[in-house]
Amino acid sequence: MATVVRGLREALVLFLIATVVIAAAVGIWVAVGGGDFTHRLGVAFMIVGAVIGMTGDLTLSRIGMLPARSTFGLAPEREDGGGGRVLTGVGIFLFVSVPLIVVGALLIT
Repeated sequence: MATVVRGLREALVLFLIATVVIAAAVGIWVAVGGGDFTHRLGVAFMIVGAVIGMTGDLTLSRIGMLPARSTFGLAPEREDGGGGRVLTGVGIFLFVSVPLIVVGALLIT
């Protein structure tokens, strides 16, 4: 149960950090270029959610390393949390990326 709580807390922290960074970037974007803050905020949420969903678990870097690892006879890397992380790529996708995309869609509509 403690691992679940740690994972959800990690997801919440990642979501809040993404939200603050997105809001600051969109605030600067609106201050420089003008326009509707809410619509641009929704678009930014969806873009960042998609990018985190694709790269949040370092899958792209693992794909790039497959030829080198196979050349040296090494097995593919395992999918697990590392460096004190609890969430794997699936957890980051489900608990960070999907909520960002949903919030973005709700802000646009």
